[in-house]
Amino acid sequence: VQLQASGGGLVQAGGSLRLSCAASGRTFSGYAMGWFRQAPGKEREFVAVISWSGGSTYYADSVKGRFTISRDNAKNTVYLQMNSLKPEGTAVYYCAADTSIATIVSYYGIDYWGKGTQVTVSS
Repeated sequence: VQLQASGGGLVQAGGSLRLSCAASGRTFSGYAMGWFRQAPGKEREFVAVISWSGGSTYYADSVKGRFTISRDNAKNTVYLQMNSLKPEGTAVYYCAADTSIATIVSYYGIDYWGKGTQVTVSS
């Protein structure tokens, strides 16, 4: 699976952005998808994950209530709607795929990573 994230940009605090991650290369079937972010000088951190069916989602406490993860399996694409963005949300955002939600949440051993997309939130 190749993953390509897009949709990043510069936004003012309180604004919104929607990130997309398109998967290609092999079947998308059965894969949970997740989003991570890495701020300058910090470790990569989990943001959100969605199951293959879309029936289960989990969020980091720092984004709960502001971010929404969704997916369109017909388009092999997962989305991250980010509302009420804060300056501390400035980071490179990465998408990831694995057959296990638990693996994505735990961060280690994820099958596939995409290249990131930069999100900059100005104060």
